Amino acid sequence: MRTLPLRLANLPVAASNPQGCKAAPRQQASKGSLNINGRAVAVHAEPDMPLLWALRCELGMTGTKFGCGVGICGACTIHLDGAACLACQTTMSCVGYAQKITTIEGVQGAEAQALKAAWIDLDVVQCGYCQSAQLMAACALLKQKPDPTDADIDAAMSNIVCRCGTYPRVRAAIHQAAGKRRLA
Repeated sequence: MRTLPLRLANLPVAASNPQGCKAAPRQQASKGSLNINGRAVAVHAEPDMPLLWALRCELGMTGTKFGCGVGICGACTIHLDGAACLACQTTMSCVGYAQKITTIEGVQGAEAQALKAAWIDLDVVQCGYCQSAQLMAACALLKQKPDPTDADIDAAMSNIVCRCGTYPRVRAAIHQAAGKRRLA
């Protein structure tokens, strides 16, 4: 049985933050709107607060999981302008209303539907803790590469730790979802 390689050495903060934004010096908390799941959402948070905490604690959106808080497990994967991004490594000062934040609660489209069906069909979930991150990363992959190879899948999914070892089923489900999208 093959498993996906976990490449912890390839997890710089910039990888989770496409803009390479660094946390701003501590400033007063501000109230602003963010574009989350296609809606304008008011958020009152410190500029250096991780987006993960704003989502979970300020907005009650608990589908995005806290795993490690240091960017090595991938449990907090969301989409920032369509790209997979680690919410624990993205500060509030790095996101603005113009950026589209998508969480597991708001992911939709052909890729998401095909992946959800494949996840159920192949019984991918074991404990389920990493599954929102797995689905978010897989969705971003299929949007970028509609017919991914095993190497593409390994690269896209290697930053997400699955403590139950469901990596072979995750890969199979992504291939199945890609096949369903081709037939549609």
